[in-house]
Amino acid sequence: MIDRYSLPEIADIFSDESRFARYLEIELLATEAQSQLGVVPNSDAKECRARAPKVDAAFVADVAEREKVTDHDVAAFVDVVQQRIGMPAGAWIHHGLTSTDVVDTAWCWMLKDASDVTLAALNDLITAVVKLAEAHRNTPMIGRTHGIHAEPTTFGAKVALWALQLDRDRQRMTAARNNIAVCKLSGAVGTYSNIDPAVEAHVGKSLGLLPVPATQVIARDRHAEYLWACTSIGTSIEAVAVELRHLQRTEVSEVREGFKPGQKGSSAMPHKRNPISAETLTGLSRVLRGNLQSGLQNVALWHERDISHSSAERIVLPDSSILVYYMIKRLTRLISGLEVDTQRMKENLDSSFGVVFSQPVLLAIVDSGLSRDDAYRIVQEDAAIAWRERKPFRDVLTADKRVTLNASQLDQAFDIDRAVRHAHSAIDATHGLAQ
Repeated sequence: MIDRYSLPEIADIFSDESRFARYLEIELLATEAQSQLGVVPNSDAKECRARAPKVDAAFVADVAEREKVTDHDVAAFVDVVQQRIGMPAGAWIHHGLTSTDVVDTAWCWMLKDASDVTLAALNDLITAVVKLAEAHRNTPMIGRTHGIHAEPTTFGAKVALWALQLDRDRQRMTAARNNIAVCKLSGAVGTYSNIDPAVEAHVGKSLGLLPVPATQVIARDRHAEYLWACTSIGTSIEAVAVELRHLQRTEVSEVREGFKPGQKGSSAMPHKRNPISAETLTGLSRVLRGNLQSGLQNVALWHERDISHSSAERIVLPDSSILVYYMIKRLTRLISGLEVDTQRMKENLDSSFGVVFSQPVLLAIVDSGLSRDDAYRIVQEDAAIAWRERKPFRDVLTADKRVTLNASQLDQAFDIDRAVRHAHSAIDATHGLAQ
């Protein structure tokens, strides 16, 4: 992932130093487990731990240099570790294991840790969204369907629905985290032919990973589920971002992204304040969806093992993890600094001359004794007149002799408080989501 979108708290999980450090810990734990079984001399297992190399940039460079000879990254890693530890103790490193035992266990360990970091950030985002919803519990605005004024709603209700969707994403990520927190150290085709299952159990317990039956590779539906959870979060973030982009358009101007001192919206036009965060989030969501396709295609592998998934995973697993975390943090910042123009919301609500109250007027006329179709045609015609002649819808209705509603009935039909009296139910449903 490019540096622009890489935040260190999650990017460091997937660095070469972190990956090789995890490989090393898995190897050492396996060696120690085998010493408990009497396979490896206890003194050699202790020496492996005591003389284990520091995994730093120099170590990574040595592995890369060795790989030029082995043309196999894990074999190169094992060679360097054994050389650093020295013989005879170093010879026990990787005893009875195949490379995927180490690689797949390390992947799952990294993805578990990445999930935890992501979930913590998602908690913060949901808290920020719930706070915004509560702050605008009673802020009326026009609801739009097909981009057209429909009926009144509240900004708080709109935002609360975002929080509820993000909570469902949190549940999906939690499930994916639990399903990826597994390990396997069962050998070349998963039959423990050269290693005792107790070794796998020891490593799994030490790392907080659950041993699972496998071939040479852990089934990739687990990784696909993880990528789906990342993509689902990204898609929800995009849904919020697209809505905010629409609401910031000049013609609407109901919300604006925060604008810090010294910031420039355009290199050419000094007046511009663009929805750059929301647009960035929309674009990054597309990358996550593309990565998910690779994850789904990685599920079908040949027999007990092939490596068609491996090259793709080196890209999509770190990149999706890093991207979704960045997106969560970016949206949290956007939401926390969002400027909400309540006056503009009222102006837009009033700008369609009251035709947005057409449904309660329709129902009131039906209640007065007309058929629904006859009432619908009257209201439809009068609403068109109000819009065309740019006059209050209520005045048009009052002048229409076919409409027999009295002032009190019209007051009720055009009552904004009545229209949004139950809109708070979405906000109430968010109680308990903030963590």
